[in-house]
Amino acid sequence: MRAWQVHELGEPCDVLTLADIPDPEPGPGQVLVRVRAAAANFPDVLMCRGGYQVRPPLPFTPGIELCGEIVALGGQVTGFAVGDRVLGGPSLPSGGYAELAIMDAGSVFPAPEGLDDAEAAAFFITYQTGWFGLHRRARLAAGETLLVHAAAGGVGSGAVQLGRAAGARVIGVVRGERKAEVARALGADVVVDRLSQDFVEVVKEVTGGRGADVVYDPVGGDSYARSTKCIAFEGRIPVVGLHWGLYQTKEPQAIRDCHAQLSKLVADGLIRPLIGERLGLAGVADGVQRLADGRTVGRVVFTP
Repeated sequence: MRAWQVHELGEPCDVLTLADIPDPEPGPGQVLVRVRAAAANFPDVLMCRGGYQVRPPLPFTPGIELCGEIVALGGQVTGFAVGDRVLGGPSLPSGGYAELAIMDAGSVFPAPEGLDDAEAAAFFITYQTGWFGLHRRARLAAGETLLVHAAAGGVGSGAVQLGRAAGARVIGVVRGERKAEVARALGADVVVDRLSQDFVEVVKEVTGGRGADVVYDPVGGDSYARSTKCIAFEGRIPVVGLHWGLYQTKEPQAIRDCHAQLSKLVADGLIRPLIGERLGLAGVADGVQRLADGRTVGRVVFTP
């Protein structure tokens, strides 16, 4: 099969190499999937650089999120069949930037029927992280004000939709008019262009001085520091670096329950991943590098 591999650490455009390698084989408790689509995530960038908490042995194939079709079952796998369309995280070092990938059966979920392959590939991490951040940790309630940084990005766009679905008033912060248009289309009630507006002042103005009840911050740094200047009494600021992945080992049923609730929101037409670009397998190195450089809108997805 064809797969992108990292043989040495560095910037994605420098270290990702497309190669022909042997097809992987599923072991006990695993499934083999034909990759229908794989989404770019910032942890893929960090793994290429060697800066992520998960460090697969070299060489490895990145790509931590995919939609695929099951083509073979390992031993002791129940509840799935060859031909099922599924999504989730592959088992590294057999990542999603390839024609085939290995997945642990416990990390496999049915792909919602209302999403195409690219949307399904970009559905899992963004919305799971958003759900746990906004509902499990921040307890966002209907009628509250939610401030979302990087509202046109992959993580922020999902938070805008989840906030709207929860009945919150959503203020989206972006950089530039192009991204402002995207945030408006996603349903943000108020959009702040950081290039020409001060989000602290806008939040105070639209809330009558009360501030935002919840701030969803996938940016950090100055964005976080300044958010503390416009947070309401008893406000909450989940920083996206919250360790969602730990729930997979500590409380896996919570992830399954979350997937069911998110799938219902898809069926009800309330959430849908924002796909900024759909690229072929040959576009992986360039697409992941542009994500690293902050030059993408929404999610970048590769379709082998």
